[in-house]
Amino acid sequence: MSSRIDAAVPEAQGGNEERHEIKFAAYSVEYERVRHWLRMHPAGFVSPYPDRRVNNVYFDNYDYRAYAENLAGVSERSKLRYRWYGDSPGPDSGSLEVKQKRNHFGWKLRFPVANPPWQAQRTWSEVRSALREQLPENGRLWLDQNPLPIMLNRYERKYFVSGDSRIRATIDTRQRVFDQRYGALPNFSRQAVMQDTLVVEFKFARADRQDVVAMLRGFPLRIGRHSKFMNAVRAIGFV
Repeated sequence: MSSRIDAAVPEAQGGNEERHEIKFAAYSVEYERVRHWLRMHPAGFVSPYPDRRVNNVYFDNYDYRAYAENLAGVSERSKLRYRWYGDSPGPDSGSLEVKQKRNHFGWKLRFPVANPPWQAQRTWSEVRSALREQLPENGRLWLDQNPLPIMLNRYERKYFVSGDSRIRATIDTRQRVFDQRYGALPNFSRQAVMQDTLVVEFKFARADRQDVVAMLRGFPLRIGRHSKFMNAVRAIGFV
């Protein structure tokens, strides 16, 4: 896996709180070693709530602008996804999210969606319409500008928080990816081939950065650039 250092990225997490992120990636055989490190660390990491499945559908325009911007690493870029949790194969109640980045600063816009936009046999056009009618004007604009469902990815997420609640950590495993570009109906069965990897992320306030960097000197993995989005779109055949 990559050993290059990925700059910590501040992220808005509900309201205007600025969060930084440090990310690690490795093969899944490292899972128990990572979990043991978190459980035994003096920071007192505990699991605040049960594991859950994270599901995302990523949207783009017909020029694949989001993919191109993320591939090139342009200083100001965004990507649009619909996220829901749990075992529903298609989009359930969740939120439309815009992930935006400008240089080393990142934040999210979230638009909650109460009613599941997907039902069995609904086409993507129908899913998008059911989603759109629940969005405010700004959310509709984002969806209109990025109407094409590109891919769906799922993974299992385990959560941790330090004893003083200053640091949150997640471990993502068992990522699966499904190409959505070529069918009117959602594809839940034809899975792309991907490496069996895990992704560990630490999130914390800007003021805690030095403490977290010092804490992570003993972490068993190396900091590395890793994007689940970019790895997923490569898996479905983007070149």
